[in-house]
Amino acid sequence: MKAVIESLDQEGRGVTHVEGKTIFIEGALPGERVEYRSFKKKPSYEFAETVRVEKESFRRTTPACPHFGVCGGCSMQHVEFSTQVAVKQRILEDNLTHIGKVQPQQWLPPVQGPVWGYRGRARLSVRYVEKKGGVLVGFHEKRSSFIADMRECRVLPRRISDLIVPLRELVMQLSIRERLPQIELAVGDAVDVLVLRVMEPLNSNDEALLRAFADTHHIQFWLQTKGPDTAQPFYPENAPELAYRLPEFDIYMPFKPTEFTQVNSGVNQIMVRRALKLLDARPHEKVLDLFCGLGNFTLPIARQAAEVVGVEGHPGLVARAKENAERNGISNARFEMANLFEATPESLAALGEFDKWLIDPPRDGAVEVVKSLPDSGAPQRIVYVSCNPSTLARDAAVLTHTKGYTMRAAGILNMFPHTAHVESIAVFER
Repeated sequence: MKAVIESLDQEGRGVTHVEGKTIFIEGALPGERVEYRSFKKKPSYEFAETVRVEKESFRRTTPACPHFGVCGGCSMQHVEFSTQVAVKQRILEDNLTHIGKVQPQQWLPPVQGPVWGYRGRARLSVRYVEKKGGVLVGFHEKRSSFIADMRECRVLPRRISDLIVPLRELVMQLSIRERLPQIELAVGDAVDVLVLRVMEPLNSNDEALLRAFADTHHIQFWLQTKGPDTAQPFYPENAPELAYRLPEFDIYMPFKPTEFTQVNSGVNQIMVRRALKLLDARPHEKVLDLFCGLGNFTLPIARQAAEVVGVEGHPGLVARAKENAERNGISNARFEMANLFEATPESLAALGEFDKWLIDPPRDGAVEVVKSLPDSGAPQRIVYVSCNPSTLARDAAVLTHTKGYTMRAAGILNMFPHTAHVESIAVFER
């Protein structure tokens, strides 16, 4: 089948219409004429892949990674980079328009950072595949549970990408090669950590192999036997502490490799700067930071406000945030544990009254929080950091149409270049 592509959807797929059906075509760009093959058909739509491009768009570029098209880690390397950013901006605009029925008074310039080698967090799958001649380490193939036969990854730091083949060779030598399903990466300012998910104990030879690998490649191994809380350092035990810095705010942030931190440290620094500029906390003000995690926004806010309260639902992150506040000599921040997905007017009122809020929820958004805002004593300003434009739009509708706020500004944060993932930030005022 052949078609002319009309637009791109939220996953970076080309969109066209054929005989009344919407066709979503992987690897196709607006304005292109392509030959495509459908792999999933429904009564009103189909999913397809590009077989051949008959007429190329000027927005098309040659993917830098040789595994693009097979590996499912990136979906937009064939799109010229400035166009990727423009597409994400349009996705945010469309969600706010069609779901939220709201538009900001001002569009903020996109927050951008490194285009390649930016990914400091990753979960690599591991599988022994006899037919492939050994062990595979990498991301899953597109639309598949199979692991891509990867030998490099351009979005990982070069020194980490260069470890993919050595890691394949290492795991192949281990006695538990069929009982090691994943390797989690956490890059800090002073150390690179690889967490091995081990489902059986290592023998002495395995341990010797890991120590030699760590010494050769200057990384630290952690071992995880069950859930994330079981991860413990293995070797070297005297490695530098895993941490990142927010130098603009004189913040030093230690973390465990299985604790949530942002994937893109460069964009994270710019994001924190923008969020605090939009928040504009004054020395006499009290600020509430909801879904605060380990304090990525809370501790910088404490440098500017009279008092900040961080609220998080995971007890380990609450404990970490308290430790980090103490580590940084911050005494005007306190942390509370609460399930914000079950927020009520009463639970929010119990936290106290605040001049300003910052909200940074996971993909599900913060609908119960915004629905529970009080009619009186509500914050004058809310900065909302989002990793899902559709839930931001839904929550923006509540804030603007029900709670009396105006969306002053919004813009994207390009945290994940070459993927369709859209992060954004918005500011609301009463």
